[in-house]
Amino acid sequence: MKQRILFVCLGNICRSPAAEGIMRRLVADAGLEGVIEVDSAGTYGGHAGELPDARMRRAAVKRGYDLRHRSRRIAEEDFAAFDCIVAMDDTNYEALCRMAPSREAIGKVCRMAEFFGPAYADRTYVPDPYYEGHEGFERVLDMLQEGCANLLAEVRSRIRS
Repeated sequence: MKQRILFVCLGNICRSPAAEGIMRRLVADAGLEGVIEVDSAGTYGGHAGELPDARMRRAAVKRGYDLRHRSRRIAEEDFAAFDCIVAMDDTNYEALCRMAPSREAIGKVCRMAEFFGPAYADRTYVPDPYYEGHEGFERVLDMLQEGCANLLAEVRSRIRS
């Protein structure tokens, strides 16, 4: 059974494309490209068509992630197309729940923080690094690497079932 995961942040230029890039690499390393599909979107469409923020791309490439995604706003059809819609913070989680066309669609929405392990167990969201310096982008990548690894483990267990 194919699983489709959509990562969502506000503008789809920092956190969600980074999560998409990390998850793509994890999926490829696990040999699951034909089983798990990954994409990202934003709840705000003002950056539509843009590449991820240059600072995020620089930080990601140092870790071996190639972020080529073009920003897009989430669409109603995404709620039908994806099995899991992962919000980076509470504001985007709430926006996704308001946008969802049905209760069933709301059930697909979760928070990235749900997949944090011990290193970030005290965190309830992925902070937006847009207004921060280099360290903010590095911290977000650290958090997303942990969260994506745990999310992949959960998805793998569903696939095996």
